[in-house]
Amino acid sequence: MSCQFTAGGSVPRPVYVDYKDLKTLRTLIDREGRILPRRRTGTSALFQRAVREAVLRARFIGLLPFVAEE
Repeated sequence: MSCQFTAGGSVPRPVYVDYKDLKTLRTLIDREGRILPRRRTGTSALFQRAVREAVLRARFIGLLPFVAEE
């Protein structure tokens, strides 16, 4: 697996994952709302930290739920 955020192996600066891109963020969290680990998604360590920040921002604003609906 390779990181879906690094196109062609180059890392754009600044490293940023859009918190409003819910389609991408939903692929990086599981049904319970937990962020999937790097070994499951193939995301690089640099972008995994950016994904975490984006998910936290989206949850705080209300775009993503904190816990899963039952």
